[in-house]
Amino acid sequence: MLSSKLIKEAALAAGADMCGISPMTRFSGAPDEMNPQFLFPEAKSCIGFVFRIPRGVQRGIEEGTQFYQYPSMAYGGINEIFAPATLYHVGKVIEDEGYEAFVYRNTGARGVVSDMDGSEGNTLSPEEQIEINENAKTHTAHHRSVQFTRPAREGGVAPDLQFQFRIAAVACGLGEIGWSKMLLTPDFGPLQRVAFLFTDAEFDEYDKIYDGPALCRRCGACVRECPGGCIPSIDSGKKIMITLEGKTIEWGDIDMWRCYAFYTHAGRYYNPFVPKEVWDKNENGALDLMEDNKTVANEQEIMKVYTALQKYFPSWVGYNMAKCGGCIRACVSVLEKKGGCMEGRFNEPLRKKKAWRLDR
Repeated sequence: MLSSKLIKEAALAAGADMCGISPMTRFSGAPDEMNPQFLFPEAKSCIGFVFRIPRGVQRGIEEGTQFYQYPSMAYGGINEIFAPATLYHVGKVIEDEGYEAFVYRNTGARGVVSDMDGSEGNTLSPEEQIEINENAKTHTAHHRSVQFTRPAREGGVAPDLQFQFRIAAVACGLGEIGWSKMLLTPDFGPLQRVAFLFTDAEFDEYDKIYDGPALCRRCGACVRECPGGCIPSIDSGKKIMITLEGKTIEWGDIDMWRCYAFYTHAGRYYNPFVPKEVWDKNENGALDLMEDNKTVANEQEIMKVYTALQKYFPSWVGYNMAKCGGCIRACVSVLEKKGGCMEGRFNEPLRKKKAWRLDR
């Protein structure tokens, strides 16, 4: 048995901002293809690590002046540098105690089912497909799911198994899921990313599922400020509900394919990189998805958008160029107000004036 105090101290010393520990039994009932109990059947515990996102990486998007820092630092920096280093360090501490450490960083959600819609098989990742088409000798598609994977042994599940990070974070007692599907924590609101470690060690103490004051204020700010209308209204009845150790958890049933398009492309009024004339012309209807609420979002429509607009982007920074961030900035702005979990954290609020919108 391991001391939770020992591991949490090691995690914070190595760079994590929060750490929570859950028994693996909390994942019972998850769909097999997304159940981390199959990753390491002998695992007794899951350790969740929170890495806060500096609020300032949103500043350039909030002002409409700089769009690189959020994808490069908040995504790339944490996923590729900071989190793996912490996982490596804490994993060594656990293995020095004689237990196994299965480290699990954010790998970009390439599993047996698509992280977009839960479907199996050929689900494209448009930005990578374009990269392959233009810069490689082969046109082999990249996907958001692994097409041909099969279980390696009887009773197992097919690789590469991906689980729902936000639900796992809730299981580890780190926070709750807000209406916009973002993980919210008491200290950082929506401004963090997470990583995990599974071990066959049991702990002297496990964290309870968060049961403090509600972090999501159900205010609808994320709904109003989503440029693509991807988040359903609070009273729409469109929501996802699960039960975790007797606690009901719910969030809006987000149109994930539409969100995928608008996160990177933002639309006519929130993408200063694409000329107005391109939106006006909408050649061959390639931008219908971005221009109306009637076109159904799917991978075919998104491929049209990516193909039409990718030439206007500055060079990539390893992750999609974030043009949106509407739900996150809206959420921070609300949570910094009286009664929000981020009240008093900063001397000045994130939003000091009306959010910008291109006049076109």
